[in-house]
Amino acid sequence: TNHLRHPQLKDPSPLCNVPEEAECLTVPKYKRDLVHKLKVLRQELSQAQPQAGHCRIEVCREEIFEESYRQVMKMRQKDLWKRLMVKFRGEEGLDYGGVAREWLYLLSHEMLNPYYGLFQYSRDDIYTLQINPDSAVNPEHLSYFHFVGRIMGMAVFHGHYIDGGFTLPFYKQLLGKPITLEDMESVDPDLHNSLVWILENDITGVLDHTFCVEHSAYGQIIQHELKPNGKTIPVSEETKKEYVRLYVNWRFLHGIEAQFLALQKGFNEVIPQHLLKAFDEKELELIVCGLGKIDIHDWRANTRLKHCTADSNVVKWFWKAVETFDEERRARLLQFVTGSSRVPLQGFKALQGAAGPRQFTIHQIDASTNNLPKAHTCFNRVDIPPYESYDKLYDKLLTAIEETCGFAVE
Repeated sequence: TNHLRHPQLKDPSPLCNVPEEAECLTVPKYKRDLVHKLKVLRQELSQAQPQAGHCRIEVCREEIFEESYRQVMKMRQKDLWKRLMVKFRGEEGLDYGGVAREWLYLLSHEMLNPYYGLFQYSRDDIYTLQINPDSAVNPEHLSYFHFVGRIMGMAVFHGHYIDGGFTLPFYKQLLGKPITLEDMESVDPDLHNSLVWILENDITGVLDHTFCVEHSAYGQIIQHELKPNGKTIPVSEETKKEYVRLYVNWRFLHGIEAQFLALQKGFNEVIPQHLLKAFDEKELELIVCGLGKIDIHDWRANTRLKHCTADSNVVKWFWKAVETFDEERRARLLQFVTGSSRVPLQGFKALQGAAGPRQFTIHQIDASTNNLPKAHTCFNRVDIPPYESYDKLYDKLLTAIEETCGFAVE
């Protein structure tokens, strides 16, 4: 990735709290075209908005999920485009956007929570969500996915955000783009590596795979044929590309195709797919989720220190840098160190590492102060040399996250 450099690294962009509109994401140069594309999208969406009438929603906080579901699913498509007016029962408060924003924030927390069984975390160590293949334990699940799609579309249409991130391949599918082997890397790195190995090596006499894969569901091992009679068809040097393609498709859609189509239907009822042609999956993620609010106090309170103390310069300067960063840079620092720009729903105390809970860790190392800080995402740890000054730590930290981070929209 070739990121354009900020002309003046020491001058962080202004902090943008909760953007009223997606346009006011703090935007570095390389994202200017995203802002332009958003402007075009907003213009097209505003033409769809009826001049008269409101989309009125009144819910009580305790029953936000069920009540929102009942009301939103009763509405016709064009009702969802009307000006959004949300009221929490028993509370006075005119909705100038703030109540709708809070409603979407609280509602997305509920509907995306793995506890309800519609979604699950894609991996134990990263808090991106994917559709739960076992969601059918709720007989109404397809109707709920239709609802989730509508809510995601309403958030985009009305310039608000959903609080929760999906895997990038999910956004790719939402855009109607084909899934490739590269998409597997972020979701299932082990499977990705073994499929890459199959493609890059002569497998004659080495592998005895057939066009049949095993997976566990409801606690049982189940076999799935990737094509008719796949169990009897061996994978050969000639057929391995087809095997990998079918495997990747199956891995992303097995057990979730009906759920995904219901969600996509709801989303496209509010945001027609052709309006999103200009966007890639990373841009769609920013449009749907924003950047995720990061609570610095919670972050600090749940950080472990290794070979340093709270009074060490490295630690004091690290937090000073974090405080001067805008939301986007904080999100990118978090992704640099933990692999995800999202914080789990329970906050920093629930951060997971490769093997169970693992707090964010600042580790002062004995290394040349010409080196950049180094991240170990499986341990949620950043290694920082004993820099001589705050300015040097700030510059080195910024360079590390700007240059080694895939979070930016390329």
